[in-house]
Amino acid sequence: MYNMRRSAVSSPIGEPQQMISVSVPGFKDLQLEYLVLDFNGTLAVDGYLINGVSDRLKELAAHLEVYVLTADTFGQARQEMDGIPCTVTILPPDRQDIGKRQFIRNLGPERCVCIGNGRNDRLMLREAALGIAVLQAEGASAQTILAADVVVATIHDALDLLCRPLRLTATLRS
Repeated sequence: MYNMRRSAVSSPIGEPQQMISVSVPGFKDLQLEYLVLDFNGTLAVDGYLINGVSDRLKELAAHLEVYVLTADTFGQARQEMDGIPCTVTILPPDRQDIGKRQFIRNLGPERCVCIGNGRNDRLMLREAALGIAVLQAEGASAQTILAADVVVATIHDALDLLCRPLRLTATLRS
């Protein structure tokens, strides 16, 4: 098991829910409850889930509610995410950037960590408590990189930041 600080909080229906807490001096104290991810270019390349992502998401799902937002360009996001405890939401093709931002606003952006690479991810990364941009095979939108708090090479690196939150402290402290 990775070194995660866990705190019990009350969910809206009164059942305890786990979260990831990390204090980053000079940045903020993060109380993360929701992980919101893009699919294509972030979790998947050409519509196929990247090897090793499933296990990390299953581990993180014990501590965060996991949501995947996608246009489902290749039509197989739900199939690729099958067996992973998450909610997959297919977004309409128009104004996905605004749709993604509104999605995290509904959750409470101060409790969200968002991971993405595309231009349509920039607004949610900017507004989230923690925004992580990934580069990978598709590259990343320059606007999204500028909106992120952290930029990493791969989705594995991004998910490992959450599995080992002291890495966030080392990266973001001032």
